[in-house]
Amino acid sequence: MLIVLTTTATGEEAQRIANGIIEAKLAACVQILPKMTSVYFWEGKVQTEPEHLLLIKTLEEKFDALSEFIRTNHSYDVPEIVAIDVDRVSEDYLSWISSVLNGKG
Repeated sequence: MLIVLTTTATGEEAQRIANGIIEAKLAACVQILPKMTSVYFWEGKVQTEPEHLLLIKTLEEKFDALSEFIRTNHSYDVPEIVAIDVDRVSEDYLSWISSVLNGKG
């Protein structure tokens, strides 16, 4: 299992991307966290902008397609796409994710 992180500039974009990911069965669940402040280096200077963080619950075999979906549907030139391997997860939750993503849920 993976948790993939991405950020968006608006809540509307976060919702659109999350809906597309779920409809395409690229993840079983996407959580959209409320607006936060991101500080980052871009185009030669420090930027400070509001963003929304998406926590995307998926399986390893979906990562490439998910990554491509985010790149294609995101407004950023270089969207954040960071995958965190999950070392431990409850059997029930992993079973649910697997059934959803394998067309049985």
